[in-house]
Amino acid sequence: MTDYRALLEQAFLTIEALQAELAQRPPMASEPIAVVGLGCRFPGGANSPQTLWQNLVGGVDAISEVPGSRWDVDTFYDPDLSSTDKMSTRWGGFIQGIEDFDPNFFGISRREVMAMDPQQRLVLEVAWEALEHAGINPEQVAGTATGVFIAVCSCDFYKLLLNAPTRSGTGILTSIIANRLSYFLDLKGPSMVVDTACSSSLVAVDLACQNLHNGTCNVALAGGVNVLLTPDLVVTSSQAGLMAADGRCKTFDHRADGYVRGEGCGVVVLKRLRDAQRDRDTVMGLIRGSAINQDGRSTGLTAPNSFAQRDLIRQALSRSGVQADAVDYIEAHGTGTSLGDPIEVEALTQVYGQPRPQQQPCYLGSIKTNIGHLEAAAGIAGLIKVVLSLHHEHIPPHLHFTQLNSNINFAHTPFAIPITPRPWSRNATPRYAAVSSFGVGGTNAHVILEEAPQIPIRPGQLERPRHLLMLSAQTETALMALAKRFQQHISTQQDQSLANICYTANIGRARLPHQLLVSAATPTELQENLQKFYQGESFSGQVRRRSTERLQIAFLFTGQSSQYADMGRVLYQTQPSFRQNVDHCAALLDKYLEQPLLTVLFPATGTSSPIDETAYAQPALFTLEYALAQLWRSWGVVPAAVLGHSVGEYVAACVAEVFSLEDGIKLIASRARLMQQLPQQGTMALIQADETYVQQALAGYHNRVTIAAINGPHSTVIAGETNAVEEVLNRCEEDFLFTKLLKVSHAFHSPLMTPMLEEYGKVLQTVNFKPPTLPLVSNVSGQIFAQGQIPDAHYWLKHVREPVHFQAQMLTLARLGFDTFLEIGPHSVLTKQGQQCLPKRTATWLHSLNREQDNWFTLIQAFTGLWERGLELNGRAFDQDYPRRKVHLPTYPFERLRCWLEPSEIRSYPQEVERPCL
Repeated sequence: MTDYRALLEQAFLTIEALQAELAQRPPMASEPIAVVGLGCRFPGGANSPQTLWQNLVGGVDAISEVPGSRWDVDTFYDPDLSSTDKMSTRWGGFIQGIEDFDPNFFGISRREVMAMDPQQRLVLEVAWEALEHAGINPEQVAGTATGVFIAVCSCDFYKLLLNAPTRSGTGILTSIIANRLSYFLDLKGPSMVVDTACSSSLVAVDLACQNLHNGTCNVALAGGVNVLLTPDLVVTSSQAGLMAADGRCKTFDHRADGYVRGEGCGVVVLKRLRDAQRDRDTVMGLIRGSAINQDGRSTGLTAPNSFAQRDLIRQALSRSGVQADAVDYIEAHGTGTSLGDPIEVEALTQVYGQPRPQQQPCYLGSIKTNIGHLEAAAGIAGLIKVVLSLHHEHIPPHLHFTQLNSNINFAHTPFAIPITPRPWSRNATPRYAAVSSFGVGGTNAHVILEEAPQIPIRPGQLERPRHLLMLSAQTETALMALAKRFQQHISTQQDQSLANICYTANIGRARLPHQLLVSAATPTELQENLQKFYQGESFSGQVRRRSTERLQIAFLFTGQSSQYADMGRVLYQTQPSFRQNVDHCAALLDKYLEQPLLTVLFPATGTSSPIDETAYAQPALFTLEYALAQLWRSWGVVPAAVLGHSVGEYVAACVAEVFSLEDGIKLIASRARLMQQLPQQGTMALIQADETYVQQALAGYHNRVTIAAINGPHSTVIAGETNAVEEVLNRCEEDFLFTKLLKVSHAFHSPLMTPMLEEYGKVLQTVNFKPPTLPLVSNVSGQIFAQGQIPDAHYWLKHVREPVHFQAQMLTLARLGFDTFLEIGPHSVLTKQGQQCLPKRTATWLHSLNREQDNWFTLIQAFTGLWERGLELNGRAFDQDYPRRKVHLPTYPFERLRCWLEPSEIRSYPQEVERPCL
């Protein structure tokens, strides 16, 4: 016969041996977990971390009488508890609008929402707000191993239903609360509901940290929710003598006589610290370590165990690597019961109660004195309070304290109660805090928190002078409400830079159907523009999305004669990537140019620039346009085809990888030098006439004057010997045609270029040419190079001598369906010419720079034009060159509707009250 007693004893001995071995091992050093986002809905109108903090530091008592919409308190209230169906309190911590929800935003029918536990609805809203507070676009975590850990221990909605079995389903199952959030956000990490009674949400945080440490998830949402819809548990707790008669948690006070129930929801967004720093998150605090344990067999199932609490605290400190005397503040479980408070302080004294250097106090407090006992959400409420305290460098006042409980002894301990707000400033050593949460069944949790690391300020960084802010919402009215929230936020948050506000909004919010893009140079300008929008006024800098179709963008690279000194100077001074590419090209050009390119592009004050000399003009244009193209591409603006006018085709070919940048620099510098060395005996002129007319006008001028460019149906450029060109112009003016001599040094694209071809051919032979990787439209043919066709040395020799068929190039793009053209150059030259080529075509014409406008104004105007047509704003790419940080911004303005059961579907009161177990 098996001796089960002996087997059991052997098992216990084995377990004890394993525990002893583990105790000998040093604690595993683990990376801190960063708290990067907060969301909450707590009593007292604390619907955001900001309002919660205002309530806490202002000492707001958020307890109120039971609203009539919950139950008729007069029916149940009896201070003498003369009946078993009565309660001894009229009070509670309640949130407003629990009947309301925005079903359209979450894609749930109103009828289904009406049958959903409001705890599910609260978690959806608060988790969304927590992600927005963290600057995390919910769409970016979709499909990722993001974990959800939500604490729930009440089911009042189920009890409220008149016919619960017939209404059963996903709306009333507590297990669905976490799962519905994971489903809505398409999260693939662990998703679970935690119920350890009053310690549930702090246990959920511990589980989230464990999963982050072991790599099961990279982002975690942890929190808890609790709602008070029926009087059942209040009655039962009153009968057990647990409720405070005045409805206040008087934690640690000699008048402590019980707690008051509260409701609400809190969610934190957690990441490993290195991930948060990589993502430029605002870290509000660090979780250094945490621990959970059980009371085991104490004096009763619901009685707290001081020894278990002591061991728990020591374990949490050991895991965190923090010494007990370094902890400045402890957010106690602190229900305000005559039994629980002294036991908790006894455990705290054994670990934290030793005297400290320089008599530094260790403050004890409890958020329950403000909002009541939120049960499953109690721990997360305390954690959020401490994170806010660390962030704002203040310890809020502990309410309802007049005299220490006679069963608590603070003698020879560092403990003190902060009855007024206390400064908690950063100093040479990190600040630490602790949070405790104990479950009525004996499951305990303790968390050690540390202040967030300070972000070093990097002075002297380049900064652009104009920014973009994108807002989006499900409806037009919500978009206007969101704009108003942002306008009001910017007016009050003077410490947030406009750059960081725009960066956070652009990367950290979902892209919803109704979208607005606003440009501004200052916070004041942005405020004014947002105000005009939500007031229904139009303004410059406002763009609304017209299309979401995939864009087919053609880059048009400008040719010679568009150059000018200081082109792109402001961009060079304020855009690191652009500057880097200009500098790189300039360095490559050093061996080809007599004067450094940067002094040509950006001459010193009071000095002249040789930029109009061909030897410098062409390399300068190549450099500027290459750097502009790379900048656009870094922002996600990728061309589907490229076209260049004369010199511009060299940049287009380089972008299409026909040759390397180094070879492109060599070609353009050699071409420019050889052209500059030619005798200056020719010129160029514009004739406002078609090609046929000009050909007739050139009759008799064979090889003296030729067509150099066909830029449009009535725009033809001729080139040749100066005297002959002037004679042709005189003939054209007799026919009342507009003509204009161009400011050029030579007759480009004419027979006068022939003497340079042999020497240039030698340079071309040193280059490795490849087929274009993008559709490249040829100057020479006006057509796209066939697949596999290489613009080789022979092609570039013809390119020097033969005319530019720009009109044919534009017609080719039009036939292929292109209707969005972005000019890459120092001025809007090809934009105007292209519009003449396609006068009947509806198209979007944009240019990168304009001689008469600020660089950034023109660039952003072009960008918003592309966005209007469907380009996505990649906020990270747009700001990747700047030391941006996420900041806290207003959250989404949910458009809530009343979504509640009909009276006929709700259980009526009074009736016999259910007796849930404690």
